[in-house]
Amino acid sequence: MQIRQTTVSVVQCVPVDEDHPLRAEEIARAAGDRLEWVLELVEAGVIAPTAPGAPRAQWAFHGEALRGALEARRLQRDFGVGVDAAALIIELQREVRRLRGLLGRA
Repeated sequence: MQIRQTTVSVVQCVPVDEDHPLRAEEIARAAGDRLEWVLELVEAGVIAPTAPGAPRAQWAFHGEALRGALEARRLQRDFGVGVDAAALIIELQREVRRLRGLLGRA
């Protein structure tokens, strides 16, 4: 087995927060997919733009959307699921975390 070593240099770093949202193109690039894939994620409810009623060209996303997109990409890559199945799995995972949080407070 050959081990590959990769060096990455970070030239610029911008936080992803309320003041620095991501555009749909940036989410697609971060996940290694196409803009159309990001649109499918929005339609399936995996991620949501900060202003859902805004035109697609003006969509912006917070960090949670990036996490959701990366999780959907991982599910598709590792298990071969479609966007709708990834959306269901992610929703179930969120619900389990919410319920565990409620149990922890009880």
